[in-house]
Amino acid sequence: MANRERLTKTFLDLLQINSPSKSERGIADYVKSRLSELGFEVQEDDTGTRIGGNAGNVIAFRRGTATSGRAIFLCCHMDTVEPTSDLQIKIADDVVRSDGKTILGADNKAGIAAVLEGIESFLSTNRSASDIQILFDVSEEIGLLGAKNLDKSLVRAELGFVMDTGAPVAGIVVSAPSHESIRAEIRGRAAHAGVEPEKGVNAILATAYAVSKMRLGRIDSETTANIGVIEGGKARNIVPDSCLVLGEARSRSEEKLVAQVEHMVSLLKEEAAKCGATAHVETKREYSGFRFTEDDEVVRLAIEAARRIGIEPELQDGGGGSDANVFNEAGIPSVVLGVGYHNPHTPEEFIRLSDLEKASDLVCSLIAVAAHK
Repeated sequence: MANRERLTKTFLDLLQINSPSKSERGIADYVKSRLSELGFEVQEDDTGTRIGGNAGNVIAFRRGTATSGRAIFLCCHMDTVEPTSDLQIKIADDVVRSDGKTILGADNKAGIAAVLEGIESFLSTNRSASDIQILFDVSEEIGLLGAKNLDKSLVRAELGFVMDTGAPVAGIVVSAPSHESIRAEIRGRAAHAGVEPEKGVNAILATAYAVSKMRLGRIDSETTANIGVIEGGKARNIVPDSCLVLGEARSRSEEKLVAQVEHMVSLLKEEAAKCGATAHVETKREYSGFRFTEDDEVVRLAIEAARRIGIEPELQDGGGGSDANVFNEAGIPSVVLGVGYHNPHTPEEFIRLSDLEKASDLVCSLIAVAAHK
């Protein structure tokens, strides 16, 4: 079982280290030291250099003593969204939160704390374990950059558990969508807005016509779409000759995703043409989705681990992407597990220490169950 005092100290230590994306050096040094103390072989890759950050992914491995079992990895990201500087931590009874001026950073430092404590708790029992690998990666919050740049040949585990979603503890994300991003530049023609607007082609107006006709938001239970950025114009007295549009579509159905992207791209091109403008549109696959059932081994192991600590796990369909998308695409079965935090990415973010304890116990249980598979 988790040592609450040690766990709380670890979590608070992590929260005090500011680590926005591409600035994870402090967290990387902290976890490398802790993992070395726990008997892991620890290395850091060159992802930081390749993405313009100050730290790389931390990859740690501890060979097991069990004669059977499955090698597993436990994964968390070391970065947080902003703002996190000048974080003031408030603890009231069982709840940890910020003072409301910044996020807390429980996403994903609660996961890191749970992994470190869960491992230490397990090792203190002197039970046999199978091989354990730890992947603490960088810049997850800005496009899964750490996982995408990780050399997958360094992954020695057979099954993966990404400790990176909120409440409830031990919730198992068994499916997640594929994600396509859309970048469009609408090009019109500039003109003086007061003297000869007739000679202009308004790129913002063409964009507005297109966006107004798009199906956006919640399309169905599997599909979402959004236009998140529209930028254009130079001055209020100039008919704008260009407009940048950034959007996305996600779906757990590949067929629905293709149809939604085609719908958005077609409208951008058609409405631009109607106005006398042109649309230059690019789409990019950000990551591909995955889907498991309770019959898949990675899910069965997580279910058994949760039940051993008295939790009946909830199987969930995800709406966002995570490192698990990247690992599944690389052929390494991986699911996302709940750590217990609430309201991530907002100043209202919080976590109960009792839930953090449960998440640590879940890590300990995962290691124990994997040793006998």
